[in-house]
Amino acid sequence: MGIILEGKKLNKCFQTGGRRIRALGDVSFSLQEGEVLGVVGESGSGKSTLLRLISGLDQPDDGRLLYEGRDYTGMGPRQTGAFLQLLFQDAASSFDPRCAMRRSILESGRGRQDPQEISRLLRMVGLEEELLDRKPGRLSGGQCQRMAIVRAFYSGARILLCDEMTSALDVTSQAQVMEIMQRLKEQGSLSAIFVSHDIALVSNICDRVMVMKDGRCVEQGDTLHVIRHPADAYTKQLIESARKQGIE
Repeated sequence: MGIILEGKKLNKCFQTGGRRIRALGDVSFSLQEGEVLGVVGESGSGKSTLLRLISGLDQPDDGRLLYEGRDYTGMGPRQTGAFLQLLFQDAASSFDPRCAMRRSILESGRGRQDPQEISRLLRMVGLEEELLDRKPGRLSGGQCQRMAIVRAFYSGARILLCDEMTSALDVTSQAQVMEIMQRLKEQGSLSAIFVSHDIALVSNICDRVMVMKDGRCVEQGDTLHVIRHPADAYTKQLIESARKQGIE
């Protein structure tokens, strides 16, 4: 396994009320194939901006993005969708409310018709095939998030970008989705960047972690090492807040 995704010295500024705000400053990262990289930090730390640059929803002002060593900086989401897929906090809103799930999933395959593969993916996430004929409004939040995972894998994408994907779910649904993610990781079929404000959640699934503050990466490394031996004061603060949630 080698490096599948890289970002090098990514910078992004936005104009707000006549002011130029730096949302991301000189952020670099790498993702190994089969690895889950956690990105943690409070609101406004730059986590979601980083995912938007990686996915092509926004473009960096400076820096480079590479997939399997090839520069894809400047590509939009239609192009990046061939190798990576975003999983959002509100999964239902990422589906067309007028379409049944079957159509949404088939469309992600770019013309590929493979009902057996869809059946396999549904079994993988623990959903019944009858749910394919429902529109997103008739599914629970947890069911929609699992359908989003099915759609992402059916699209052929090799990398998942998970943006606070469990924060809108109830405790039971959150546990079910995280169990699926853990199983995919153990099978070696998951390469992902997992963005969350919850370092306790990240500690359960991520191999490595980046800690973001004010648009910069203040610390990164092996997840357990960072949690047990944090070097930055902000990381220590996050970990102390998470002690109540049971991380060790």
